[in-house]
Amino acid sequence: MADVLIQSVTKRYGTVEVVPSLNLEIPEGSFTVLVGPSGCGKSTLLRMIAGLETVSDGKIFIGGTDITHTAPSQRGVAMVFQSYALYPHMSVAENIGFGLRLAGMGKSEMEGRVREAADILQLGPLLDRKPKQLSGGQRQRVAIGRAIVRKPKVFLFDEPLSNLDAALRAQMRVELSELHERLGSTMVYVTHDQVEAMTMADQIVVLNKGHIEQVGAPMHLYNAPATPFVAGFIGSPKMNFLQGPKPWASAPQGALIGIRPEHITLSQTGGQWPATVRHVEHLGGETLVHLDSECVGSLTVKVTGDLSAQAGTTLHASPRPEMLHVFTDGQRVSA
Repeated sequence: MADVLIQSVTKRYGTVEVVPSLNLEIPEGSFTVLVGPSGCGKSTLLRMIAGLETVSDGKIFIGGTDITHTAPSQRGVAMVFQSYALYPHMSVAENIGFGLRLAGMGKSEMEGRVREAADILQLGPLLDRKPKQLSGGQRQRVAIGRAIVRKPKVFLFDEPLSNLDAALRAQMRVELSELHERLGSTMVYVTHDQVEAMTMADQIVVLNKGHIEQVGAPMHLYNAPATPFVAGFIGSPKMNFLQGPKPWASAPQGALIGIRPEHITLSQTGGQWPATVRHVEHLGGETLVHLDSECVGSLTVKVTGDLSAQAGTTLHASPRPEMLHVFTDGQRVSA
């Protein structure tokens, strides 16, 4: 395992600059997640680390070695893609060991590494099966096994769970987190799903139009988002941004005020902001209530359990004052 250092890296396609000068440190042994909307540059950055995209300007170091112009196969990285890319005519064991066989590794050592990876990923009983005989989650574990046997310095994941259904994604999030704990390897993971970022990362990098908005631990980004973009992207449902001439009396004039849905209480008898129920989503253990308030505009409120409220009825919403987020000139000034 090794750290990754990105120094003033820029990526241009012709005259179009998709990643402006960017600096980032990925600590050794960390699980770093690059997150952001489509087109923010996260996959491009990952592919530059892998050597699948050239760097227009700047340098990339892995374990202190400049690998900016090093061939992908010589960088000590292994990449897992969104597509499983398994050979349908090969068994699970043959798919996992294929790269080692191409590299000329001896049969005994190759079989040992394949068996070790299979044990880690609970694929031992499936080694003789073909990909068509596997579930989506099992196929993705085979693709991960193909990376593990190479014993790379850095694992790179490019949205590896996006082809799985919701239940499998939840299961694989746990399995990948446990894999990281077991291997202790440096992992860089790309996703547009902030739930994946929050549940798996020890360091999140939020990207927006090629720029880094904020870097930090998941709960730090949740509790102290540096910009309105981070505040709106991290957290589900996303943060409410209050409208109106002055939605909170103590805030600076012209400030943007935010409050998360789970930090608002509802009452039928009284509260800070009278609001009309627009829609109610019952999710079992929690309920999302969508409201319109003349005081602060549209609101989404998350409450525990069931809430009997019909569209068109009036409820009173009250924020927890200590949980308000205040932004001026695009930067957080308080909470």
